[in-house]
Amino acid sequence: MSILDGKTILVTGGTGSFGKMFIKTILAETTAQKVIVFSRDELKQFEMAQLYPNEPRIRFFIGDVRDQERLHRAFHGVDLVVHAAAMKQIGAAEYNPFEAVRTNIIGAQNIINAAINQGVKKVVALSTDKASSPINLYGATKLVSDKLFTQGNVYAGKQDTRFSVVRYGNVVGSRGSVIPLFKKLALTGTLPITDEKMTRFWITLSEAVRFVLDNFEVMVGGEIFVPKIPSMRILDLAKAIAPDVEIKIVGIRPGEKLHEEMISIHDARRTLDVGTNYVIMPEMNWQHQEKLNGAVMPSDFCYSSDNNPDWIDVDRLKEMIDHGEDHAWKSNLRSRIAGKNRMASTAPVKT
Repeated sequence: MSILDGKTILVTGGTGSFGKMFIKTILAETTAQKVIVFSRDELKQFEMAQLYPNEPRIRFFIGDVRDQERLHRAFHGVDLVVHAAAMKQIGAAEYNPFEAVRTNIIGAQNIINAAINQGVKKVVALSTDKASSPINLYGATKLVSDKLFTQGNVYAGKQDTRFSVVRYGNVVGSRGSVIPLFKKLALTGTLPITDEKMTRFWITLSEAVRFVLDNFEVMVGGEIFVPKIPSMRILDLAKAIAPDVEIKIVGIRPGEKLHEEMISIHDARRTLDVGTNYVIMPEMNWQHQEKLNGAVMPSDFCYSSDNNPDWIDVDRLKEMIDHGEDHAWKSNLRSRIAGKNRMASTAPVKT
């Protein structure tokens, strides 16, 4: 049995990379009564609907998390919510800060209010490693969002609505991630790397979905769940995608970290190691503390992509990337490299 069986589930940002995989998974593996895709792009909803021509359980709801009245209507009769909608491009958030705040912070507040008012039982909000010790606006808005959701349990009062957060790192192949960007740039014959020492956390889309499903089962409210996932070096990723392409070091961009972090030293005193993952407990010590069994981390603990004991090497990265690979892209890349080499070998020698 799954906690989703017989329930109505709504996914904000349901047409995004995570939303589509999450919905595909629960439709295949659970007896959920109804699954609602909540997003603001009608074309993406239309395209997604074509994938489920004979699925009576799926519904599509046009709306924006900035619109509390629309959320209130959409949440009517909903049991569980996954909040995956966000403005997440670092550059776009820096250039349009008010828009990032309206979506990532005010949107989170609207989700909380609508869920409480409509009696939603559980809400899981997706976070990011950039929310820990943030240095850019996107990370700062997601940190505020995390705080709102963990404290949303206090606002719920005697209502049964409970809120928790799931925080993980870069998702392999998700829309806007580094892999599609590197594939595109590799066709030019040169890959720009910001810093050869740069590291990142790495998780597959299916692993991210499974982690959310698992924590729907165990959440009580107020927790930030952090998976134990491997790290990888950006330079190794470049070698895995296009080993024969020239690497150019271009320097770190504004708002970018050399290493990412999912649990800061300031959260160590509230962090439990529960085996397969960590749990950052809420600041306010309330009734469910004793329900999670785990070892309290040392006061100097910090979970960063550079101090992670688990690493992915080039061969493993290639295996992950090649799974479901775009073979036309690989053929095109080989042709570009071969053509460039031929041009180099036949170019006249300057004297």
